[in-house]
Amino acid sequence: MSAPPTLQRDAIGTSDLVFFVVAAAAPLTVMAGVAPIGIAVAGPGAVAGYLVAGVALLLFSVGFTAMSRHISNAGAFYAYIAQGLGKPAGVGAALVALLSYSAIGIGLYGALGFFAQTTIADLTGLDLPWWFWALAGVAVVWFLGFRQVSLGAKVLGIVLLAEVAILGVLAVAVLIKGGPEGFSLAPFSPDNIFTGGFAGALAVTFGAFIGFEATAIYGEEVRDASRSVRRATFIAVGFLALFYTFIAWIVVTAFGAGKITAIAQDNPPALVFTATNDYVGGLAVNVMNILIISSAFAAILAFHNAGNRYFYALGRERVLPAVFGSVHPRTHSPWVAGAVSTALALIVVVAFAVAGLDPFLNLLVWLNTPGVIGIMALQALCSFAVAGFYRRNPQLPGSQWVRLIAPLLGGLALTAGCYLAITYIDLLTAAGTVTNLILVLPIPVIFVIGIFVALRLRGTNPTAYAQLTTTEVEETV
Repeated sequence: MSAPPTLQRDAIGTSDLVFFVVAAAAPLTVMAGVAPIGIAVAGPGAVAGYLVAGVALLLFSVGFTAMSRHISNAGAFYAYIAQGLGKPAGVGAALVALLSYSAIGIGLYGALGFFAQTTIADLTGLDLPWWFWALAGVAVVWFLGFRQVSLGAKVLGIVLLAEVAILGVLAVAVLIKGGPEGFSLAPFSPDNIFTGGFAGALAVTFGAFIGFEATAIYGEEVRDASRSVRRATFIAVGFLALFYTFIAWIVVTAFGAGKITAIAQDNPPALVFTATNDYVGGLAVNVMNILIISSAFAAILAFHNAGNRYFYALGRERVLPAVFGSVHPRTHSPWVAGAVSTALALIVVVAFAVAGLDPFLNLLVWLNTPGVIGIMALQALCSFAVAGFYRRNPQLPGSQWVRLIAPLLGGLALTAGCYLAITYIDLLTAAGTVTNLILVLPIPVIFVIGIFVALRLRGTNPTAYAQLTTTEVEETV
C-alpha cells in the first residue's frame, strides 16, 4: 500500500521563498495606501518608524530562524509555540494564525475590487462593480493555489519586481530633480521622531511587514530548509526595512519635510500618486494604478497559500477534520484546504456586496485589522517560545544571543508594537470603540478556544494529543 501524498518536497528555493513573503507584504500597496497615514499622524518622523520596526523584527528573526533549523512544519507558529510553551498554547496559536491569515487574505479582496473598479473604469470606461473583480480574483487565486507551489512563486516574483520597479522610477526621478527643500535627514532627527504621533505611526509601520514570517510555513516544500528559511527571512526583513525607509524618505523629499504633514493630512491616498505625477508623469501614474491591482492580488495569493497550510497542518494532526490534511496526488497542493478557503472568501465577498458595504473601508479594514494584530501577537508569543524551546533542549548548539537575548528583546519589542496597534486601532479603522472592540476580541477568544480544544483532546484521546506537533529535534546545525 503506497503512502498518502504529501506537500511537494524540494519544490521552491530561497528566491521563490523571498518572492512569496515580500509579495505578501505588498510593498506598493503599503507605500501608496498605508504609509501616507503614518506620515499624516507623525509627519516626516514616520520614515524612521520603518527602521524601528525592521530592527525589532530582525531580533525576532534571530530566534525564529534558529527554530527552523530544528522544526519543519507547515504550521510554523503552531509547531514553534507548541515546542516552546506547550501544546495547548500551540493549538491556540494555530487557530489564531488560521484566523489571521484567512482574514487578511479575504479582506484584501476588498482592495482588489476597489482598485480594479476605479482604475479600469478610468482607463477604459468599463465600469463594473467592485465585487465582479473580487469574485474574478477568487477564481484565479483558487486556481493558482491548487496548482504546484512553484507556479505561484513565479507569478508573485513577476508582480513583486514590477512593484519595486515603479517605486524605483519615482525614487530616481526625485533624486535627479531634487525636492523643494533639497535632500534632508530631517525625518531621522530627534525633533521629528520623539513626537506624540510617532507611537501612532509605529502601529502602521509594524503592520507593513506582516507576511515575512511565512517563510517557515514552506519549510516542508523548500530546498535545504534549514538554510533557505533562514536566508529568506533575513533577506525579506532586511529588504523591506531598507526599501520602506528609502521610499518613505523619497516621498517626504518630494514635498519637503516642512510641508509633508499638512499635504498628507489633506488627502493621504493621493500622496504617492501626486508625487509620481509631479516627478514622472501621468503615464507612470496609470502604470502605478495598474500595479497596485496586481500588488493586492499577489498579497491575496500569498496569504491564501499560507492559510491553506495551516488548515493542512491542523487537519494532518486531527485538530481539524482529517480531510483538511489531504493533498492532491498530482499537484501536491493542500487542495481541500484551498477549496474551503475559496468558499469562505466567496461567502464573505458576496455578503459584503449584498449588504452594500464599502470594499475598502469595510471589507479590507474590518478584516485586515484583527488579522494584522493577530499575527503581531503570534510573533511576540513565538519569540518567548524560542527561549522556552532552548531551555527544554539544552543539548542543542547556539549562543546565548540566539537562545535567549535576541528572542526576548524581539518579544518585548513586538509586545510593545502589538500594544500600540491596539491602542491606536482607530488610525486603521476610523471606527468607534464598540466596532474596534468587536474587531479585536476574536483574537484572544479563539486563542482560549484552542487551549480548551487541546486540553479536551488530552483527556479524551491521549494518543492523538501526544502526536500533536511531533517533531524530531535535530541536534546538528
